[in-house]
Amino acid sequence: MNSVTSPRVFGYARVSTHEQTLSGLGLDSQRAAIDAEAARHGWTVEHHADEGVSGSVCPENRPLLGQILQEIRDGDVLVVAKLDRLGRSALDVLRLADTARATGWRLVLLDLALDSATPVGAFTLTALAAVAQLERDLIAQRTRDALDAARRNGTRLGRPVEIDQDIRRRIASEFQDGASLTGIARTLTREGIPTARGGNKWYPSTVRAVLRSLALDADSAAASRAA
Repeated sequence: MNSVTSPRVFGYARVSTHEQTLSGLGLDSQRAAIDAEAARHGWTVEHHADEGVSGSVCPENRPLLGQILQEIRDGDVLVVAKLDRLGRSALDVLRLADTARATGWRLVLLDLALDSATPVGAFTLTALAAVAQLERDLIAQRTRDALDAARRNGTRLGRPVEIDQDIRRRIASEFQDGASLTGIARTLTREGIPTARGGNKWYPSTVRAVLRSLALDADSAAASRAA
């Protein structure tokens, strides 16, 4: 008699800041939503969480999500409470959805009531991922507009900050996720990450300088493309 292997159901959660990791509130709410969905389907969920990992990190490069993507197989289910917990890049999210369709596993996003295994779910995912990318671009545009206004008022913005690109992207992602300048500075100091000048203490003004440098880089890239 042949036995049928039951599909595995992976619940994935993510928080990007150290404060969220310590409080557990962000993870608890995501897990509660996943457990509620599992109860409706009679699923047994294996919970996994990337703690203190920015949404800008490629899904395959996150410790726990990367492990899930290596193990998940045909018939399995990946359940995520919110789209932005899976990825902030529309390209990353769409690539995961394509992988799910190609290999036969399901991607379920609870905040969108979306199941990638259905035609409507696949279409909705494409549309909403594009909207998420648009919102990110609009945030960057508002930052550039604020910097332009500061320049017109004679504010000195200083030279671009020389910090590792991964750290710069992490700072931008955490700020967009709602972390304060003070909270980001405190976390970077606690983790021993050096500043651009090799210092061991971050300040809100230091974090602000990084965000400004990112906006300046974006302006330069746009000008180069237009040239």
